Amino acid sequence: MLEGPLGKKILLFTLPLAGSSILQQLFNSTDVAVVGRFSSSQALAAVGSNAPLINMLVLLFTGLSVGANVLIARYIGQNDRKKVSEAVHTVITLSLICGFLLLILGQVIATPLLRLMNTPDDVIDLAATYLRIYFMGMPFVMLYNFGSAILRSVGDTSRPLYCLVISGIVNVLLNLFFVIVFDMSVAGVGIATVIADGISAGLVMMFLIRNEDESIRVNPKKLSFKKEHLIMILKIGAPAGIQGMVFSISNVFIQTAINGFGSQAVAGSSAELNFEYITYYIVCAFSQTAVTFTSQNYGALQFDRCKKVFRLCMLFSCIFTGCVSVIFMLGSGFFITFFTTDPTVIKYAIIRMAIVMLLELMTGSYEISGGALRGIGHSLLPAILTIFGSVVFRIIWLFTVFKAFHTYDMLLMVYPVSWLITGTSVLIAYFIIRKREFKKVSAAFEI
Repeated sequence: MLEGPLGKKILLFTLPLAGSSILQQLFNSTDVAVVGRFSSSQALAAVGSNAPLINMLVLLFTGLSVGANVLIARYIGQNDRKKVSEAVHTVITLSLICGFLLLILGQVIATPLLRLMNTPDDVIDLAATYLRIYFMGMPFVMLYNFGSAILRSVGDTSRPLYCLVISGIVNVLLNLFFVIVFDMSVAGVGIATVIADGISAGLVMMFLIRNEDESIRVNPKKLSFKKEHLIMILKIGAPAGIQGMVFSISNVFIQTAINGFGSQAVAGSSAELNFEYITYYIVCAFSQTAVTFTSQNYGALQFDRCKKVFRLCMLFSCIFTGCVSVIFMLGSGFFITFFTTDPTVIKYAIIRMAIVMLLELMTGSYEISGGALRGIGHSLLPAILTIFGSVVFRIIWLFTVFKAFHTYDMLLMVYPVSWLITGTSVLIAYFIIRKREFKKVSAAFEI
């Protein structure tokens, strides 16, 4: 990351990372597809309607993995192997604690939250069952995400992908087995997902425990917190986690509004979300690449490379996300039938594709600039700006514009409008802070 041409290295780093995120999302997509085709539209709505709620809780903790990525990458850039090892063991310990906290929390709040979200009566019992089972696997999800962050910090995005390929295949086979053979509906796909999460987490930990690089090798006997590393992880990662959680709160509000259009609208939106998430995860992969590459080069005081990393990540993100979005849109009628054959459900799904997914590349304006800011140690400001643009504004939209024009289309328009506002503000902040930060550090080191 610190020398040579950047373009090829960024792509080699990002594409496996995007593939990993997409495969992780395909766990839920497979759940939705199997119950949608082999169970019922209500089961499809039950599984799919949980996505915003699951993301809201999970993103709070997985955002901390951004802090772990930045910290370890910075120590690597500084060639401080002792601190790298200490940080790695702090990260794994933190992941286990976060995972078990989410496991307990999920059992307690499942039904009350679903009722608060105005989940349709013909869906709520199935949705609560799936949610409780899903959260049983949270220790595995956290261990995989934090372990992958450690591997990413040293440039390894391939092995996390291999882990998900294996666990993804297991997930698909178990989904079909539990639903078709045993007719277990949402419970079956939930159990299959937990088992698959356990496999991916176990494989990542095997790679870390047996790693040839002693600085990132995990020794279970050394698991503990180092105060200085924990503080830095929280300083960088907590704003990202809170941003992700609060960001998802607005999506929960929007999901609540969608629930008001009935179970077929919920099912259509849930089916489309599987494609929307794929395009979004491409953006997120380039954002995480910007974090890691910027962190290492910033630690090595190579500011021109930091600027080039930002430009390339933004360009590649727009190209790849735009192309995938267009492919899904052109084949929308075909792709949606993987999840349902109900014509009304398909209609709702295609409407969302045209308004939201087709413009998903706009999210790169704030995700990548925010990632670059975190790479140089500024995590709070992009979080605040994103919360205002993508949360506060969306809630205002729901109670003003959507209330006045109460249609499914107008509800979904909140996404592209909020992306425009958020992207503009975070981009301006990035260029101002980058100029000031590089100038200050250059003066301090007399570069």
